[in-house]
Amino acid sequence: MSGDESASRIVPTSRRTQVTNVLQQSLQPLGIFVLSRVAVYAIFAAVAMATRRSIIQFLVGWDSRWYLMIAHYGYVHVVPPGHGNSAQCDLGFFPLIPLAIRGVHGLTGLGFTVSGLVTSSLFSLLGAVAVWWMVRDVDDAHAANRATALIMLSPAAFVLSMVYSEGAIIFFVSCSILALRRQWWLTGGLFAALATVCDPVGVAAVAPCVIAALIAIRRAHQWRALVAPLVAPLGVLTFFGYLWAHTGSPFTWFHAQRVGWQRGHLGTGVVQSVLQTIAHGFANLNPPVKVASLVLVIGLLIVWFRNRPPHTWTAYVVGVLVLGSLSPIVGVSPRLLLRAFPLFAIAGARLPRQWFEVMLGLSIVSMAALAVVSTSNFWTP
Repeated sequence: MSGDESASRIVPTSRRTQVTNVLQQSLQPLGIFVLSRVAVYAIFAAVAMATRRSIIQFLVGWDSRWYLMIAHYGYVHVVPPGHGNSAQCDLGFFPLIPLAIRGVHGLTGLGFTVSGLVTSSLFSLLGAVAVWWMVRDVDDAHAANRATALIMLSPAAFVLSMVYSEGAIIFFVSCSILALRRQWWLTGGLFAALATVCDPVGVAAVAPCVIAALIAIRRAHQWRALVAPLVAPLGVLTFFGYLWAHTGSPFTWFHAQRVGWQRGHLGTGVVQSVLQTIAHGFANLNPPVKVASLVLVIGLLIVWFRNRPPHTWTAYVVGVLVLGSLSPIVGVSPRLLLRAFPLFAIAGARLPRQWFEVMLGLSIVSMAALAVVSTSNFWTP
């Protein structure tokens, strides 16, 4: 047998072994995800039994209704006149989740509600696996397990079981960062482009592509790295191009948000939350929850800068926090922190064991409390 024939038999076996190892290791984040979802469903089920309501009602509440409506009927052509609730319309939402729901519906024949729950659950599961590998790429498996657990059980993580965009964002951004680390520039840019059509905060996925390209050019003159930041914005630009054709203006999303939701001056969301909490206390739960999130993000940032995570992680987190802070209503919320998931990842991976256990316990309690409150009208997830 020649050397070439021997090598041809060895290489496929090696590849099969690598694939097997990847699948076996991916069972760890899969198990973490399943356990976290059991906890979330148990919470919603308990509330459903206590209130004699359907658990489905909780899983497709709030923003979920808009995504399902777009998936079923498509976008309307004009923003309704007026301001406030009467002017709210589906043009204020990004398209990837509705498109995915419509795809699942078309492939399976399931109803739109079930298709939405399947879609969000699948994205969240893939997100858990992707973030595990993202952390594993810079640390060990134990650190990846802790990071994944803290993300999947973070205060707003119950929305990963709802028809929301967070699971998809975690998945696409993790894959993008992982691809950029391996210098797969086109792949990293494409995953980032998909993140930009999940949610407006997903546009922060462009930042790691820019940083990774600048570092590659400075260190090794890899000009092909520019592919990533050039491809990354194409998702959101395509969406705005669609809106231009569909409604007559590429700025329709901004208009829909301003008249329906984002009332107030840009950059005032954080300050207003603090002032409203001081003035009114817990009369309205939204401001104090955002203030608590602000305190949490300060603590997480202290851990962050003490551990010096990869520059791509930092670029993404800064992008998310800046975009959230620019909003007059979002500010720093639990959901914003979930989208800034590398903050939880580095804390989970690097905190001493006792501090990690304390943080995980507090996070689970907070998630349970917010999940229960989200079933009422006292707090908006």
